[in-house]
Amino acid sequence: MLHHTHGIVLGTIKYSETSIIARIFTRKFGMQSYIVNGVRSKKSRGKIALYQPLSLLDMVVYYKPEKDIQRISEAKFHVSYQSIPFDPTKRAIGMFLMEVFSKVLRNESENEGLYKFIEQSLTFFDHQTESINNFHLQLLLKATTFMGFGPEDGQDLINQLEEAGFHFSLVKDELALLDQLMNEKIGEKISIPNSFRRDVLDHIVKFYQAHTDSLREIKSLEILKTIMSS
Repeated sequence: MLHHTHGIVLGTIKYSETSIIARIFTRKFGMQSYIVNGVRSKKSRGKIALYQPLSLLDMVVYYKPEKDIQRISEAKFHVSYQSIPFDPTKRAIGMFLMEVFSKVLRNESENEGLYKFIEQSLTFFDHQTESINNFHLQLLLKATTFMGFGPEDGQDLINQLEEAGFHFSLVKDELALLDQLMNEKIGEKISIPNSFRRDVLDHIVKFYQAHTDSLREIKSLEILKTIMSS
């Protein structure tokens, strides 16, 4: 049976000479794997671009609950990015977020609230011209609410980390910074030195690790830190 849904591309792997399997977080079905035939062939006319990191798609898909891999009947861009694929900092942030969400959402069922939040946030980020360096911090913190383990405030986040067995020193004014990141709208100017931002990010990643066993090594994290310190 055919269904219409939107989706966020969270990774692809090669499958045969000309095909891929795409991992897509969909609005209607949660995380799904789709085989896309022929998309890497010379005759595909650039269709592989649809499945670049974090692409926002408008899709018509086949859905059979008993199948692990589904198929796509039609796909086109729901939103065409203007800056994320081309700006080095935005691209690094996007790759990092794709890796994190591909792991923490790997078994996520339908979660329309979370889907809408991520889609709207990415669309905003694509047009954002100032204060982009805090985007991933705010997105990760705010997304926890939709996943059912959102902290009440910065102190609650730190308390939960300590209860989970993580031991570390707080950076200067970190509790106040965490409260700002959680409570201010995405894109609001929040002044955080790069060295502090890295530490705050490490603590947010540890918070995710405390609530999911699927987030271990994050290969894109060091690349992100390098780009954002330059």
